[in-house]
Amino acid sequence: MADCIRVPLLLLLMCILAAVHPIRGDSNVIARLTGNADNPQNPAGGAGPAAMNAGAADRNLGAGASLPRRRTAGWKLAEEAVCREDLTRLCPKHSWNNNLAVLECLQDKKEETEIAAECNHLLWNYKLNLTTDPKFESVAVEVCKTTISEVKECAAEELGKGYLVSCLVDHRSNISDYQCNQYITKMTSIVFSDYRLICGFMDKCRDDINVLRCGSISTGEKDVHSQGEVIACLEKGLVREVEEQPGAPAIKDDCKKAIMRVAELSSDDFHLDRYLYFACREDRERFCENTLAGEGRVYKCLFNHKFEEAMSERCREALTTRQKLIAQDYKVSYSLAKACKSDLRKYRCSVDTNMPRAREARLSYLLLCLESSVHRGRVVSGECQGEMMDYRRMLMEDFSLSPEIVLHCRSEIEGHCSGLHRKGRTLHCLMRVGRGDMGAIDPNCQRALQTLIQEADPGADYRIDRALNEACESVIQTACKHIRNGDPMILSCLMEHLYTEKMVEDCEHRLLELQYFIARDWKLDPILYKKCQGDAARLCHTHGWNETSEMMPPGAIFSCLYRHAYRSVEQGRRLPGGASEAENHGFTLSRDCKVEVQRILHQRALDVKLDPELQRRCLTDLGKWCSEKTEAGQELECLQDHLEDLVSDCRDVVGNLTELESEDIQIEALLMRACEPVIQAHCHEVADNQIDTGDLMECLVQNKHQKEMNEKCAVGVTHFQLIQIKDFRFSYKFKTACKEDVLKLCPNIKKKVDVVICLSTTVRNDTLQEAKEQRVSVKCRKQLRVEEVEMSEDIRLEPELYDSCKQDITRLCQNVAYGNAQVIECLKENKRQLTSRCHQRIFKLQEVEMVDPELDYQLMRVCKHMIRRFCTESEGKNVLQCLKQNKNSELMDPKCKQMITKRQITQNTDYRLNPVLRKACKADIPKFCQSILNKATADSELEGQVISCLKLKYADQRLSSDCEDQIRVILQESALDYRLDLQLQIHCTQEISRLCPEEAAAQEQTGQVEECLKVNLLKIKQDACKKEVLNMLKESKADIFVDPVLHTACALDIKHHCAAIPPGRGRQMSCLMEALQDKRIRLQPECKKRLQDRIDMWSYAAKVAPAEGFSDLAFQVMTSPSKNYILTMIGAGVALLFLMGLLCGRFTKRVTQELKDR
Repeated sequence: MADCIRVPLLLLLMCILAAVHPIRGDSNVIARLTGNADNPQNPAGGAGPAAMNAGAADRNLGAGASLPRRRTAGWKLAEEAVCREDLTRLCPKHSWNNNLAVLECLQDKKEETEIAAECNHLLWNYKLNLTTDPKFESVAVEVCKTTISEVKECAAEELGKGYLVSCLVDHRSNISDYQCNQYITKMTSIVFSDYRLICGFMDKCRDDINVLRCGSISTGEKDVHSQGEVIACLEKGLVREVEEQPGAPAIKDDCKKAIMRVAELSSDDFHLDRYLYFACREDRERFCENTLAGEGRVYKCLFNHKFEEAMSERCREALTTRQKLIAQDYKVSYSLAKACKSDLRKYRCSVDTNMPRAREARLSYLLLCLESSVHRGRVVSGECQGEMMDYRRMLMEDFSLSPEIVLHCRSEIEGHCSGLHRKGRTLHCLMRVGRGDMGAIDPNCQRALQTLIQEADPGADYRIDRALNEACESVIQTACKHIRNGDPMILSCLMEHLYTEKMVEDCEHRLLELQYFIARDWKLDPILYKKCQGDAARLCHTHGWNETSEMMPPGAIFSCLYRHAYRSVEQGRRLPGGASEAENHGFTLSRDCKVEVQRILHQRALDVKLDPELQRRCLTDLGKWCSEKTEAGQELECLQDHLEDLVSDCRDVVGNLTELESEDIQIEALLMRACEPVIQAHCHEVADNQIDTGDLMECLVQNKHQKEMNEKCAVGVTHFQLIQIKDFRFSYKFKTACKEDVLKLCPNIKKKVDVVICLSTTVRNDTLQEAKEQRVSVKCRKQLRVEEVEMSEDIRLEPELYDSCKQDITRLCQNVAYGNAQVIECLKENKRQLTSRCHQRIFKLQEVEMVDPELDYQLMRVCKHMIRRFCTESEGKNVLQCLKQNKNSELMDPKCKQMITKRQITQNTDYRLNPVLRKACKADIPKFCQSILNKATADSELEGQVISCLKLKYADQRLSSDCEDQIRVILQESALDYRLDLQLQIHCTQEISRLCPEEAAAQEQTGQVEECLKVNLLKIKQDACKKEVLNMLKESKADIFVDPVLHTACALDIKHHCAAIPPGRGRQMSCLMEALQDKRIRLQPECKKRLQDRIDMWSYAAKVAPAEGFSDLAFQVMTSPSKNYILTMIGAGVALLFLMGLLCGRFTKRVTQELKDR
């Protein structure tokens, strides 16, 4: 190492001793130094290479001034005529007696015109003579005796060759002795004022200087004060070569080493970098006036102000060049090399036999190595971490410091990011391109960006990313002020407030750009790495923080962790190596790690691009199906909507993510924000205590129509429900409860709707067949009920029904909301106008709901409180029956009463929609109404014909007792409300509007419309309607309860005169007729009047509608007021025929016995 600066260091030594007056206070040493400086043995050049070079330079000076051959011991530069004018003009008078002070004053002048050429030449020869006098070595030995003994490398140097001072310069950072340090510092300033004074530099770089046209080696062609520009030119050439810029010539390795060595040796004091010193002299005064020189402090100060508007362009360029050199070799930064020296040695960051030395010296390697130690929990000194922080921020601020980005991202920068160089804006622009927001990006550029993010590691401290820091400052101050400044959780806090009112647009963009790259390497999230590094090593076979593996790339680690976080043995995850369930705990994540995995998943759900695997596998589908979905969260929803259309790889990853969301819906951060009011009001206990159970989503579904529910939340919950129907695995609780049942009873069925139908059909069949043991497990049956109820809430949750009725919904229910089963209710109310396919589906749905009223969402919603009041002890299947029984209670809610009436009307349209009637009349229906059944098709409704048939048979008193009881109930209900008699409503709608408009408008369920039709029987024009009214009259003769008006009028008389007679079969009606004919009994006037009206009606009915058969005739006779007379006459006729037979004998001829025996 000493070879590079050997002779120059001698020069350094002498200059310092001459400049420092009080060195040890020893006048002998000062005198000796002055004598050596002023009386060189070879004033025009001495022996050795340096002298020869100086001589050559001297010869090229031409007319320049030269030093006198002999000088007195008191010779002063100030006394030379060629420099007197410059000295008087530029240097303070008190410095004239000190040659080194004069030299330092004059050589720091920037412009060539400031100093005369002859004076320049004089200064050059003076410095050259200083460096060629071997006596300076002895001075160094005397001044730095203590230091030399402490530095082993310098103590071992051979004396007399000028190597000792070179070694002391190399190790000047370790010199603690003040006098020695001052001596070496002064010598350094002289050496670095001209590259030709640096040992071997000119020989090693002569060719490269000429190739790069960095200036002439001859002082005659270029002034000595511009020689710093030569080194700057070489440094720029080195940078161009590293960046592989077009046309950049290759610099020889020896010259490269010399350039880097000069940069390294000038790292502590910016005065030593002559080009930068002159370029930044004014900027130093402007920005760093109070910054002391030495230890790289001025460099750092200028670096921090590099992008200030007031910074000169030339200084900024010089600073950038130096930063690029630091990126190539960290030792060019004095402060970083010093602060991290022990840590580098401690953690073996500079000893790697598998890595080339050049790469090992790079700043990126140092940062990665030390960051790895920090992330592994090792102790790195605070001073070193502070320096690392500065240079990580430097890398993020200026992309040009990373040669890989300059090389591989050139086209992206020119095409999208030109003119954004300052404060990290170009880098963030490239990140935006990398996200795919501005077109495609070259893979090499993408990798370079990913590498830079790992090197800078902004995830550990957001302040490293200046663009992000400035954009998000206001958000951090408001939303994240509770978190310590610089804490890694700041980024998580910002992500939690993404797309909220507190977030500003610029911060949102910068945050997503950075998170895109952090998401692609799990190590870049320091909290995740800290909590999960043990689990990752155990389960995912990871290596060190800055090590990668082709078998397990960084992007695959998180996928591995999340699989172990959310896949248990019960859910089908196979254990490695055939391990038993008892060993399962060894293959699951720690609690802390799982919490962090959940946090990352919550963040990734905010933007599909934050999920690397999803974006990679679904890139084509995103472009095909979701190109117009640009708002937050829309892309994932779009992919879920098109799940069946996705390519296999994309479908798998979207399916897995959806399945995961069903287990922990809090992953859907946007949905959780929208649903915050509902969660706080109705689901806060579930949300606080939820541990991957799916309870929160179930709670949101159940409370979807609460007043706290806003549109965003309702849409999000409904969307998730719609996605769940695509695959039963997307319903976590259903999947967990019914997985074994599905595999056993419904194999190869995937869609949730089909699985629910399959399982519910199995349950229903087992129930109807009264099987000893249900095939579906108890826990599955319980969850199956929840799923069936949820599906009944929205027609879209039953795809086959929805598809069948789409046209009808558009035509009949266009403005009806889907929620609360409102569309289904609309279709039911317009059932007669539905298309055949939709009508069939609605009928099937109603059939199921009547068997199990709990699936009737509207009924259960509207009558929820009434069910609690009247039917708490009723089974689910008997709820509607219970509500019907309490329908006319004073406590019944009007809305519920109206809903019950709707369901009664529905039941009376078809006996199959009344399961109680269907069961009670199972034998009667085919016996008496087979002709109606023969005409009907399987999927068409019978429009009340079978019930009308049974009513007539009830009047004939021919039904079985169970069926009779049910028909009586129907007759009683329909007698109070004509709408419950579908045949009457169908045939008499016009007549009711014409004859009974007031009664119909009142909508009082007291039988007034039926009474009106009976009273106006003679005025009815339509035969079909008249027939229905006559049937009503006939039915009323069978049971007074069927005639509510008559029953109300005669209630008191029934109590007094017919109390002992049981109702039914016309018995109480006959009792009242007999009482009417009995003159001894006085009936109530209203009852008497109503009975007389009924007799007139029945007489007219008998004339208009004669008996249709013997049974009908017999019924009319038995119910006739002249029953006794008719029966007497019939009996007399039969007796007369019998007597005539006895008296008159046979009318036919007797047959002989022989004929019988044949």
